[in-house]
Amino acid sequence: MADLAAGGPQHVAIIMDGNGRWARARGRPRGFGHRAGGRAARAIIEHASDIGLPALTLYAFSSENWRRPASEVSLLMELLLGTLRKELNEFHRRGARLRFIGDRSRFSPDLREEMSRGEALTATNAGLCLNIALGYGAQQDLTRVMRELAAEVAAGRLRAEDINEARIAARLALGELPDVDLFVRTGGEVRLSNFLLWELAYTELYFSQTYWPDFGPADLDAAIDWYRGRERRFGMVEASACS
Repeated sequence: MADLAAGGPQHVAIIMDGNGRWARARGRPRGFGHRAGGRAARAIIEHASDIGLPALTLYAFSSENWRRPASEVSLLMELLLGTLRKELNEFHRRGARLRFIGDRSRFSPDLREEMSRGEALTATNAGLCLNIALGYGAQQDLTRVMRELAAEVAAGRLRAEDINEARIAARLALGELPDVDLFVRTGGEVRLSNFLLWELAYTELYFSQTYWPDFGPADLDAAIDWYRGRERRFGMVEASACS
């Protein structure tokens, strides 16, 4: 089991990729993979809670995923709603604080209501901060922030020269959290897919060939162990070069 006290990450973000390919390799429909992916997500959330990870952000449904076939989107919405109703009390029992980031306007009233209920129920919990990105896109999030800041400048409530990195970061969907330390993408693809682009500026990037349904607690531990071996320099030179 990963030891977060020994230089482990404080905030991990995961793109849970490969459900469809995992199912296709077994001659099954994509929905079979999405259901298996939901079980994998539950196991990773429980493990993150068990090892004391302060924050975990999961990319569950991107703003671009609305372009998928309507039948697949419908199934994903059904699975999301069912998972929330089934797992919310367990998240709460574990002391997790549940938050959703992204545009909720296109989700069904039932799903939006369940999301709000989960956030309200767990709002004062002090355990794992579990962030679920639904209908989320980093470019859209940044655009929203820029529009808000521009409106304040136009109204005379803010000077343009007072806009800085800290002010922008604080208004992002995850503005109250520290930036991501460790990014994990499963499924063999090597790209960020419009996920937390600002927050990943100096993140350690870990790409796994394992499809998401097969990615378990031991795989997360391996990613954390890999992270612990990295030297994070944030644009500076390595320590040995300063001696």
